[in-house]
Amino acid sequence: MATTLTTGSDQVTGRGPRASRKGKAKGSERPNWLGALIAWVWLAIVIIPIYWIVVTSFKLQANYFGSNPLKPPTSLDWTNYKLVLDNDFVQYFVNSVLVTAGTLIPAVLISFMAAYAIVRGEGVFLRGTNSLFLMGLAIPLQATIIPVYLIIIRLHLYDTLLAMILPSIAFAIPLSVLVLSNFIRDVPKELFESMRVDGATEWGMLWRLAFPLTRPALVTVAIYNGLQVWNGFLLPLIMTTSPSKRTLPLAIWTFQGQYGVNVPAIAASVCLTTLPILALYIVGRRQLLSGLTAGFSK
Repeated sequence: MATTLTTGSDQVTGRGPRASRKGKAKGSERPNWLGALIAWVWLAIVIIPIYWIVVTSFKLQANYFGSNPLKPPTSLDWTNYKLVLDNDFVQYFVNSVLVTAGTLIPAVLISFMAAYAIVRGEGVFLRGTNSLFLMGLAIPLQATIIPVYLIIIRLHLYDTLLAMILPSIAFAIPLSVLVLSNFIRDVPKELFESMRVDGATEWGMLWRLAFPLTRPALVTVAIYNGLQVWNGFLLPLIMTTSPSKRTLPLAIWTFQGQYGVNVPAIAASVCLTTLPILALYIVGRRQLLSGLTAGFSK
């Protein structure tokens, strides 16, 4: 009888077990002020230097040291950008595009086919190949720069764009294979079996099934390796000597020596260097985010 009365009172007042749990859950939710403060501090740390570079690029060298560094200029002056473009910046930009494209296309294709073979294939050789790729993650570029330099000299490729492209391909493959192989493992095996029943070959399943389903991972790998190659400084510095073979990071370094204390010109060169990467991120940001959050769910 008591149980019946209690149940009836809960129905009248609307305070059943679920309602009480919901009330407790709502009451236990508190604002995370510390997390919000840390997030705002981190946002300021990231945004303020970018804001300073953009604002400084529109200032004149004569007015830079006498004005507030964070104060925007009264009028936009494109003199610094014109100065940078007039000093072979277009040639350096073309070199960076050629080196980046020449690295990404072979590296992504080779990594994709190697990852598919590792996941779908069988045998001791493929397992050893996977271990070899994983060992490549533990070897940094700085540790192998002298052997790579000697190999490039023996191949008579020194002071060419291939001297930067070939080592960049080799160092981009291990991580790319790791990411793509984890992503291909998430593709249901039933899809491969159904295509095999329909008479598809391994080559057909590679390009008609695995390639479309792993497109987010391919974009993620391409953007990550593209950033590494585009911002690379050590290889262009060691493998080239002539100004006509310089890439953008090395060109910015030479601008610092050329202009001395002309900080606005250096800021303008940094802004021009960042624009292609920013455009690439805007175009492929959705694929990048989906590729970063998928493939490692198991």
